[in-house]
Amino acid sequence: MRRYAALLAIPVVLAAQQPADAPALAKALESLKATNAWTVDRQVALCEVASPPYKESARAEAFRREMVAIGYPAARIDEIGNVVTEVKGTGRGPTVMIAGHLDTVFPEGTNVKVTRDGDRLKGAGIGDDCRGLAVVLSTARAVKQAGLNFAGRVIFVANVGEEGAGNLRGTRHLLDTSYKGQVDYFISVDGAGESITSRAVGSNRYNVHFLSPGGHSYGAFGMPNPIHAMGRAIAAIGDIQVPLSPKTTFNVGVVSGGTSVNSIAMEGVMDVDMRSESADELAKVDVKIRKAIDDAVTAEKARWPRSSKALTVRIDTIGIRPTGAQSDSAPLVRAALATARQLGLKPTLGASSTDANYPISIGVPGITIDGGGDGGGAHSISEWYEDGAAGYLGPQWALRLIATLAGVAP
Repeated sequence: MRRYAALLAIPVVLAAQQPADAPALAKALESLKATNAWTVDRQVALCEVASPPYKESARAEAFRREMVAIGYPAARIDEIGNVVTEVKGTGRGPTVMIAGHLDTVFPEGTNVKVTRDGDRLKGAGIGDDCRGLAVVLSTARAVKQAGLNFAGRVIFVANVGEEGAGNLRGTRHLLDTSYKGQVDYFISVDGAGESITSRAVGSNRYNVHFLSPGGHSYGAFGMPNPIHAMGRAIAAIGDIQVPLSPKTTFNVGVVSGGTSVNSIAMEGVMDVDMRSESADELAKVDVKIRKAIDDAVTAEKARWPRSSKALTVRIDTIGIRPTGAQSDSAPLVRAALATARQLGLKPTLGASSTDANYPISIGVPGITIDGGGDGGGAHSISEWYEDGAAGYLGPQWALRLIATLAGVAP
């Protein structure tokens, strides 16, 4: 009932704030514009703290120290590495969680130095998601400096495990354990721009191992070859037909195996990714890919009928990202659109795989918004970000949306 009441309250809050912002909110919004250089500086500083998958602790501690420095001494790192800061509400308004993710796709040892080329910042993860972290941090700072109070509770988060094999573990923990049943709205800030991810693209990801005893390429010739079997599977996967709508995709992204050119490998390994907005279509392509793998093993064995050597396959799950049904006309989505337009932004609605997947899948209204500015080259070492003349609108959008959802206390 609490969440239902909160949903009904959004249009009322929006209407109430349209004529004029509350003084504290207006002060906080102006502060975000006036101190925009600070936001960009923090974006760079956080990005130069390495945060490879499952090793986000250094960046988490850097973010926690920033939160303490701006006036939140109770900022804490939870048991799995999320940085969590609560701002209590003055009334019984909704609880809003806003998060940027700490992790990157880049392995340990990657150069994380950010360089400047004119107005362009270049660095691994500078947009995804150092921009999101900077927006969360600067928004929390503006709230503190302006003395802005909310009717509902606001939870600022820097979470682990958004990328790749992280499998949304940070967000899952927050919503399944720490704040189970307590969050009314979830907002992820991820990357640069001004778009809204309102629909969750689910994904299944597997690490597939083709296994045999192996042998000499000449002396043991005539036995099933795991890399040949993997090749058959990849060819069959490439021929799979999927619908254009709902958009459904598949990909073999990484292959490895073997020890030398003159050895029949003991193992061939491939990483497989499949995605769809539809849980049904995702399940269908999953079945097709598993069949392609099984058929490839059968065909490779049949190719060498005189061999007694084994050929087996093992499928390990890398990650399962759930999809979920959320309309583009949902109250949270309408609130995000309305607050963006108040700032002159013209966001588009789309589907992607983000931290918002998990809340959407369990019935918690969730979206991902961009952090303002412009950027490109995500997930590459040539990633870039440009703040432009109005990068401050990203943090302003985040703050307006929080204020709309949680309500501004008098």
